[in-house]
Amino acid sequence: MNETRSAAGRRPAARLLAGPVIRRPQRTLTPEEREIVRGISTLNFQGALIMGIVDPVPNPSPMDEDEGAWVREQVWSAYLQKIERKYPFGFARWAMCERGTCWNCLAGRCDLCVHRQEGGPHADDNTDWVLDIRGRCVAKFILRPGGEPCVWWCRCACPKSDPTPETAAAPAEGEVAPGKAAGRPGGAVRRGQGSAVDAAQYALF
Repeated sequence: MNETRSAAGRRPAARLLAGPVIRRPQRTLTPEEREIVRGISTLNFQGALIMGIVDPVPNPSPMDEDEGAWVREQVWSAYLQKIERKYPFGFARWAMCERGTCWNCLAGRCDLCVHRQEGGPHADDNTDWVLDIRGRCVAKFILRPGGEPCVWWCRCACPKSDPTPETAAAPAEGEVAPGKAAGRPGGAVRRGQGSAVDAAQYALF
């Protein structure tokens, strides 16, 4: 998931960027927010890492957080509320440009930054869907008439265009490499968290 390796085992070089990197503020989770992240299921945690919504940053809005919460609770359909509750800070509310840090940078592996490897950001297709009360699509609409995309650049401050470094140095005896911890803090094992990959991911928090 993190990278593509050649037959010789070398990491691919970073692709040339098609345009300048858009730098946006990076969110630092509070201890309370980290506990919220720890509380979600392993599957949804992995999805949040892939989608960059572990540490999203909301754009300015005419609504404050309490007003937005009221709309989600009182106006949104039940199916939207259901998926919203599965992620630490919600799901459907986040636009592409509000996403946070990629999973590799969160693990301290900026040499494998997703957008360094891809040579550019993720971009939406400038469309969305009108859904009925049961969540079925009834119409398609264009979000921005000018056609400009909404993009997600990983918010980590690392360079996105430098050549990818060679294999990171091995940790000293008794140390643990970033993203390779044996389990969650405190030694607790989460239900359904049976693989080393899951353990490494939860060790981020």
